[in-house]
Amino acid sequence: MRAWLGLDVGSDISLANAMAREIIHAGLANEKFVRHASSGFEAYRAAVEKYTLERAEQETGVPAALIRDTAHGYAKAERAQLCWTLGITEHHNAVDNVLALINLALLTGHVGRYGSGINPLRGQNNVQGGGDMGAIPDRFPGFLHVENDEIRAKFEKAWGATIDAKRGLHVTGMFEAMEHGKLTCLYVLGENPVASEADAKRASKLMSALEFLVVQDLFYTDTAKLADVVLPGAAGWCESEGTVTNSERRVQRVRAAVAPPAGAMDDTAILYAVAKRMGHDWGDPAAEKIWDELRSLSPMHSGMSYRRLEELGGIQWPCYDETHPGEQYLHSRLWQEPLIGPRAPFSCVEFAPPVDRLTPEFPIRLTTGRRLDSYNTGAQSGKYSSPLRRPETLDLSPEDSLRYALREGERVRIRSRRGAVEAPVHIDERLRPGLAFMTLHFPEQVRTNDLTIEATDPKSGTSEFKATAIAIEKLQDK
Repeated sequence: MRAWLGLDVGSDISLANAMAREIIHAGLANEKFVRHASSGFEAYRAAVEKYTLERAEQETGVPAALIRDTAHGYAKAERAQLCWTLGITEHHNAVDNVLALINLALLTGHVGRYGSGINPLRGQNNVQGGGDMGAIPDRFPGFLHVENDEIRAKFEKAWGATIDAKRGLHVTGMFEAMEHGKLTCLYVLGENPVASEADAKRASKLMSALEFLVVQDLFYTDTAKLADVVLPGAAGWCESEGTVTNSERRVQRVRAAVAPPAGAMDDTAILYAVAKRMGHDWGDPAAEKIWDELRSLSPMHSGMSYRRLEELGGIQWPCYDETHPGEQYLHSRLWQEPLIGPRAPFSCVEFAPPVDRLTPEFPIRLTTGRRLDSYNTGAQSGKYSSPLRRPETLDLSPEDSLRYALREGERVRIRSRRGAVEAPVHIDERLRPGLAFMTLHFPEQVRTNDLTIEATDPKSGTSEFKATAIAIEKLQDK
């Protein structure tokens, strides 16, 4: 079957739970896989029982028959994948949204096999690699937990330093710490939070009040303009040595094609130089040397020498030694007899609507995202032209343009509970009534994130960029 389920923004859990209930009631669950490889199924079965097709239709706006057909099609498919992007994760219940999808994969056995699985599609290069290398507040490289005493002792011995036993802060937690005066100095590497954070006015105010701000970046961003010190970094894709990891967990070599321009340095070299000024001589910032240190500490990277990465054109982790080919299917262990490792748990998650409720005063749901030709806050893509690019607009359905008596290109005032901006209207037939769309690519034109809500997921710290309640006001002709 081929279908589009245009669900109401933020109702993903209701849809997933209703599909699960239908799969169970229709006898389409992969009972053998569930018994062999999972845990918590009975509690999960009880939790989804109240999510009838009729309830899901009311909460999602998707016809019950279409939900039923989709559930049957997914469960009966020989191979099936669940792919998602920020439309799932930029919500106040982001982790629960993902868990709801993982539940479906476990229920049907569509995981750990050829052509089947769960796949978060990354919006930026090497996002996976950043997480793998420990850019997560509670993890060392290789996703090893900071709060595990035995693991922490291994890293302390290798690094010759005592490591705090408490997990660090995610970005949202950092801004909360700024607000309470507990975080007064910040080092920002390759980010532009002044423009990218939800409730951008608050972000700008808090970062402007820091005692000391360092920004290390390729571009002079809006965040860099607030910094006490700006350290010009290199272009990682052509001026640096190292590795990147893509969404299929394949680690690949990156080689410098040209040297950084005068005044700029490789990002690693900058960090080593700063450390040396602070009394810590880390030696030569050679990429292969750093990688070998990582391999000695992260079991899932142990077998990935530079030599093997080059010979094999990249290797998928986990790769435990230099005879290991790398795991093609991350969760293939769940099919092994006997089962290797722990059982995969079902998670009981409940539907909760967006925090920013629609009301007569704020009747339109604004969801923010990206357009093909531009990139995030525009720091990287805004310096060159594109035949696809057009100025920022408030995209509305034809029905809503009629409702507000608006014409193409007419400027309007868009107001949320946090702020207001002005933008021209673009009428988009792909949108349905009640749903509007904007990007954050052009903050110099429209500060879209002045509108978005800072409501965050308590588990991941992700803000609810996808579900803002807005009002639209006509402007008087000047």
